[in-house]
Amino acid sequence: MNRIQYTLGCTLLLMWSWGNVMAQLPSKDQFINDLLAKMTLEEKVGQMSLFTSDWDVTGPSLRPQYKEDIKAGKVGAVFNAYTAKYTRELQQIAVENTRLKIPLLFGYDVIHGHQTIFPISLAESCSWDLAEIENGARVAGEEAAAQGLHWTFAPMVDIARDPRWGRISEGAGEDTYLGSLIGAARVKGFQGESLKSPNTIAACAKHFAAYGAAQAGRDYHTVDMSIQTLYNTYLPPFKACVDAGVASFMTSFNELNGIPATANSFLLKDILRKDWKYNGMVVTDYTSINEMVAHGFSKDERQAGMQAATAGVDMDMQGAVYMNHLKSLVDKGNVPQAAIDQAVRNILALKYDLGLFEDPYRYSDEKREKMIVLSQANLEAARRMARKSIVLLKNKNNALPLRSNQKVALIGPFGNEKRSLIGSWSAAGDWTKSIPVLAAMQEKAPNNILYAKGCNINDDSLQYIESALQTARSADVVVLALGENWDMTGEAASRSSLGLPGVQQQLFEQIQALGKPVVVVLMNGRPLCIPELDQKADAILETWYLGTMAGPAITDVLYGDYNPSGRLTTTFPRSEGQIPVHYDMKNTGRPFDANNKYTSKYLDSPNEPLYPFGYGLSYTDFTYSKPFLNKKKMKRGEKLNLTLTITNAGKRAGEETVQLYLRDLVGSSTRPLKQLKAYQKVNLQPGESKTITFFIDESMLSFFNYDLQYGAETGEFDVMVGPNSSNVQSIRFELQD
Repeated sequence: MNRIQYTLGCTLLLMWSWGNVMAQLPSKDQFINDLLAKMTLEEKVGQMSLFTSDWDVTGPSLRPQYKEDIKAGKVGAVFNAYTAKYTRELQQIAVENTRLKIPLLFGYDVIHGHQTIFPISLAESCSWDLAEIENGARVAGEEAAAQGLHWTFAPMVDIARDPRWGRISEGAGEDTYLGSLIGAARVKGFQGESLKSPNTIAACAKHFAAYGAAQAGRDYHTVDMSIQTLYNTYLPPFKACVDAGVASFMTSFNELNGIPATANSFLLKDILRKDWKYNGMVVTDYTSINEMVAHGFSKDERQAGMQAATAGVDMDMQGAVYMNHLKSLVDKGNVPQAAIDQAVRNILALKYDLGLFEDPYRYSDEKREKMIVLSQANLEAARRMARKSIVLLKNKNNALPLRSNQKVALIGPFGNEKRSLIGSWSAAGDWTKSIPVLAAMQEKAPNNILYAKGCNINDDSLQYIESALQTARSADVVVLALGENWDMTGEAASRSSLGLPGVQQQLFEQIQALGKPVVVVLMNGRPLCIPELDQKADAILETWYLGTMAGPAITDVLYGDYNPSGRLTTTFPRSEGQIPVHYDMKNTGRPFDANNKYTSKYLDSPNEPLYPFGYGLSYTDFTYSKPFLNKKKMKRGEKLNLTLTITNAGKRAGEETVQLYLRDLVGSSTRPLKQLKAYQKVNLQPGESKTITFFIDESMLSFFNYDLQYGAETGEFDVMVGPNSSNVQSIRFELQD
């Protein structure tokens, strides 16, 4: 028998032995109890430690000796390791070279695709299409699972209302209701019907909690808010993930009202475990236990480890605090043994649910990997999602769609850009496989596309502008591809100025001065302050970072092969001075009055944003009938029916997103001017009409009051319906006891 045959035989024998365990495993509780009884304290601490491999690193690397740590039983999970071959190699160390042969858990930042990259999460949210968002997570999960991964650090469900914060790109925008629906959809997409299925992965709701409210929009910064704001705005998306069965939670880097989230018992014990009855695993973010020393909450890492463990943190990501200090903390009575046992129980339960004790290699399948990753079906799904994520912000005189016989000048630093298309947190994505706009437009209209770079993304060089002007003069219309570089958004990428970087604004002004129709295609990971583009451009497409199939999707919309249907999930300010600005703000004692200086307004700017939440145009026109309520008084426990008719008054088939908002006029604590509470997407052919009905019940009127009692209060409400948060028709009704 040669060496290869011997190795193959051993591998098959090992797989057979684990396959036989499958039929012999006792119930989860019994299995975990038996395993816990066999484990030493050191082995338990090992299960509570998560380290990065040398494959990919998302922060400062602290443990280059991770393979030796695995062999020594000091590691329960590994992240930044993927491919079926590599994960099998590491898994063999755990199951063949440790005393109890407990398999590793492999995690990775699978945020908006794995190798087939979908639009960034903020872009996907603009589709308002829960089925497609769930499918995007499903595709990402299948690819990740095929490459040996068990666990993703997604979805990020932080509500974000400050576009200076780079991580706004990772979430679903500013609205609590929509963010909750999208968070649940992503959990279902990743996890499927059962974690036992080898084509699903465990999801992780992050960052718990209120990370999106970092002061000044600066990443990792302090969060300080009222308890009502926490409960009404920032916690519901996390609760929606719990209700959807999310397998894990991640703590956030920020402090909340003076207590770092990673040692915040109020968040982790009172809310998550006690109130929400959550029984899954809790992991820290990258070295966030260590960072409590810099916060000034812990005198040293030993104390930080004690605080995190007693607050309910099960797993330490990368910081090695648990590895270095937890055993002695337990030995000296600073951390109860029961806290360790519960943490390890949560970790082992996830591994059990994933089927890793049945077969630790079930995810490391090279044959399945070759079949699934970057498959044609996945690429088509990514293109479909990308088209739905595009928002048409302006279309003066029907500048769009383009005609294939028009001579088009594609100009700008993003016209032939590939790397930025897949954005930040692009996982295992290969940007060289992304299709740029130039290639897609040339395929669509091969003899009618001119190209010039125009300028770089973010420097002050003007050397390319004259060539761009010459190119533009030869064209019928200019498509100007502008935006932010991919690394200007995402983690550690906050910006204080939200205009176009470099000399892109100058490029726009000089191109626009030629008198040609100018269509701006924006690629960015956050709302930008672009009042001059809005004033002077003929059309503006917000395309965000659309992923591997960005170019074809953008071209589909530019030429009218797809009618844009995206709607903004985050407000675009006119200027940075308006920030924070979001649609569901409260009134003041001196609401805006243009004729009275002493009311709430700016001296140098309107109060209104450039583009409101829910906004987006189409290549067709939709008209709304007057809405009708079946009654104006509603008793507790009853429902109201609101009906209206939507008509496609244009010449193209299109999809409209009909949005319903509510306002509680008088509350025991003040309420927002409007809140999204329902929406429906309606597909209509030219001339077609549909009557739609919304059902309003008591739950839609409920909130946490000053005493954190949840419910609806009697009184008058306005129900508003329209195509966006600013353009609505309103009817008043009353809730009675």
